[in-house]
Amino acid sequence: MADTQYILPNDIGVSSLDCREAFRLLLPTERLYAHHLSRAAWYGGLAVLLQTSPEAPYIYALLSRLFRAQDPDQLRQHALAEGLTEEEYQEKLERVILGSKAAEQHPEEVRGLWQTCGELMFSLESRLRHLGLGKEGITTYFSGNCTMEDAKLAQDFLDSQNLSAYNTRLFKEVGQDGKPCYEVRLASVLSTEPILDSEMNSKLKSYEFQGSNFRVTRGDYAPILQKVVEHLEKAKAYAATSHQEQMLAQYIESFTHGSIEAHKKGSRFWIQDKGPIVESYIGFIESYRDPFGSRGEFEGFVAMVNKAMSAKFEWLVASAEQLLKELPWPPAFEKDKFLTPDFTSLDVLTFAGSGIPAGINIPNYDDLRQTEGFKNVSLGNVLAVAYATQREKLTFLEEEDKDLYIRWKGPSFDVQVGLHELLGHGSGKLFVQDEKGAFNFDQETVINPETGEQIQSWYRSGETWDSKFSTIASSYEECRAESVGLYLCLNPQVLGIFGFEGADAEDVVYVNWLNMVRAGLLALEFYTPEASSWRQAHMQARFVILRVLLEAGEGLVTVTPTTGSDGRPDAQVHLDRNKIRTVGKPALERFLRRLQVLKSTGDVAGGRALYEGYAAVTDAPPECFLSLRDTVLLRKEARKLIVQPNTRLKGSEVQLLEYEASAAGLIRSFSERFPEDGPELEEILTQLATADARFWKCPSETPSGQA
Repeated sequence: MADTQYILPNDIGVSSLDCREAFRLLLPTERLYAHHLSRAAWYGGLAVLLQTSPEAPYIYALLSRLFRAQDPDQLRQHALAEGLTEEEYQEKLERVILGSKAAEQHPEEVRGLWQTCGELMFSLESRLRHLGLGKEGITTYFSGNCTMEDAKLAQDFLDSQNLSAYNTRLFKEVGQDGKPCYEVRLASVLSTEPILDSEMNSKLKSYEFQGSNFRVTRGDYAPILQKVVEHLEKAKAYAATSHQEQMLAQYIESFTHGSIEAHKKGSRFWIQDKGPIVESYIGFIESYRDPFGSRGEFEGFVAMVNKAMSAKFEWLVASAEQLLKELPWPPAFEKDKFLTPDFTSLDVLTFAGSGIPAGINIPNYDDLRQTEGFKNVSLGNVLAVAYATQREKLTFLEEEDKDLYIRWKGPSFDVQVGLHELLGHGSGKLFVQDEKGAFNFDQETVINPETGEQIQSWYRSGETWDSKFSTIASSYEECRAESVGLYLCLNPQVLGIFGFEGADAEDVVYVNWLNMVRAGLLALEFYTPEASSWRQAHMQARFVILRVLLEAGEGLVTVTPTTGSDGRPDAQVHLDRNKIRTVGKPALERFLRRLQVLKSTGDVAGGRALYEGYAAVTDAPPECFLSLRDTVLLRKEARKLIVQPNTRLKGSEVQLLEYEASAAGLIRSFSERFPEDGPELEEILTQLATADARFWKCPSETPSGQA
């Protein structure tokens, strides 16, 4: 049963992102701006391959070479002519690759790529199944011999030097003196050559820290970031405002020199660029996939404003200060001043990274969010395709709920995303003592509502939410934001903003809560029993909320094992809609207050005890979650694939290239994404991967001279 989660059906759902109308409305200069930002995002997105697993760059290079030689239809016809059946073409990848035109043209290269990645891409060896450090999993943010203790030591070192982990990787070896020697490598175009760059040059040296040697270098992903910078320079010529020009200049500085401080400066200009027609953000952003929780995955998006939905979000922003007072923590635990953000609904043109979210609240720099603000975006055309549901594929719901769920899931999710991003991620104060010893709260008068005592803990200078709460930070914060969404969706004012009142409003509330309960059960797919760990931050967050609502009792929520019409194990979730306000709201209120107080005070021990307690997956009755996990895997629906468009510069005009919603369309979109430098990119990726290959040995296979 455990291996079924690694099997995807050949008929997996595929949807295309539609941004045709929004793109049509752009002016020629706006199209050029969007085009070059998109190119920068797509080039930078290739760094994700180098941040994920040792074989990922080789897989990409192999498939890129395969489909440059033959498009999907040609390859299929070629394979069938060689004697493969239709089913074999779907399932026998090695025969397809080695019998392809690419293999005929370049036999040694194609066979070499296959030998490097073929076995690894299908391996279900326990260590290779999921992200983790050392023997616990696989990651290329750290060398294979790094443990959680190494990650913690490195974070302490980075904090001591006021260096951010966002754009770093960590590699561990043993020095000639027998001490561990750690290389902290920054992502940048430049490497170690001297340049008039005092801020970063002063950091690029060797250090001794707590008995270990640290060396700060740069130049990670250099040739990829060079292409990012080239297109950001071109985009700058078409910027609509001085804020956009200065933002891009700082991003260029950041990617060239490896400076997160420059990226922060760029983010400040981005925050100040209110209501742009073309919205974009790029850099090392989300830390979900770092096993330690501090390093950012490269991400870049470009999108265009959807005016109708944006008007609703503007109304929500205008009501935000009043709604923040409804949250269940004392005023001292809320920011001193609500920094009114941009909140727009966007149609995505480009989203480069490991996935496409439904909404975003950025930047992730806590010091900026606390003092200068943030932006929220809801990605409308992503919501339209990613969360569409067919009745026959709905699992774990009672029959009488299914039609209601289909009717209101989209509208309720609009409400949840808006609240999650604006008032979830946008709320709450961190208690901080700065480098001069000054506090941003009154130690004498501020009382912890959980203990009735004065505040006992806070964030010291250099500490951030991610660095302090590390492995639980991302999921904990997503849980807090999801809980805020559930809590505030009960507010009639919120429902009115989105156009719901009366019975419709009650249905929206019910389906929003029901969707969260069901999502908590579906989340079990992303739990790994062998490692007792969660593989996805949002999924862990939703499971925690399910546990909180189950704990509320009084029949609010039940999860009941059943037998399906096919005779196989099944389950049903039940939410008593009449008890949402009387039982559910008070339970969520208590939980939310605890989450915020622990976050505000930087109480890592208390936060871990609370969060990891709810996130624990056991077979204890009555729910028996480990057994339910088998049922979830048995009934799971594969996640949809999303096909994105491309832009192409023809003369001085930018064309939008769209693709059919199929696997072939998805492949064509990638093949045509880099039409001129595909071979060069394949070589760059494999060279970068090969240069660091020695670091990915399993700890038990580590050669002499490495720790």
